[in-house]
Amino acid sequence: MYEGWVERLRLLGSETLECRVHMDAPDAAARIGGALARYGAPYIRNADAVVVLCVGTDRAIGDALGPLVGSWLEESGPHPYAVLGTLDKPVHAANLVETLKTLERTYRRPFVVAVDACLGRSESVGMLTVGQGSLRPGAGVNKQLPKVGHVYVTGVVNVGGFMEYFVLQNTRLNLVMRMAKVAALGIAQGLGALCRQWSAAGDPT
Repeated sequence: MYEGWVERLRLLGSETLECRVHMDAPDAAARIGGALARYGAPYIRNADAVVVLCVGTDRAIGDALGPLVGSWLEESGPHPYAVLGTLDKPVHAANLVETLKTLERTYRRPFVVAVDACLGRSESVGMLTVGQGSLRPGAGVNKQLPKVGHVYVTGVVNVGGFMEYFVLQNTRLNLVMRMAKVAALGIAQGLGALCRQWSAAGDPT
């Protein structure tokens, strides 16, 4: 789970590129896809793979956003990107470091989209954010884990700032599932556009 109230944890320096949209907005998936395509364009040119890294666990409803997104992407049929982190094989605090090592051994220059849940203010619950840069999983519950991703997609699943573990356990499943569906659709659209651009440019390896 990403610490939603620390809004400026970014791998890339000063300027923040970010798009926020509520999951119930009619054009939410299209806006997520468009932002992902824009923010990912600088990375796709030199990539040898595209990877969606969905962080979280199904042991806490609020932290299941990532694995739900990963499962829906994985089950959506053939696609030109790899998905790590599903309900069946989640990527979480206990195996994130080893997952990143496997990623480094498998690819030379992967473009990574990181997906995670976050906590935030009450008025932000239901908001999805796409941004350029990395996120640090586990920061919201004081876990020291490495930053991940060139572009991130996060969703505010509940209110943060107090008893975070309890809050995650008592998050509404309906909200998380609805948010995950919108996020997965947007990611699929954005990566579809990016991968077409990638293919048109020829094999970067």
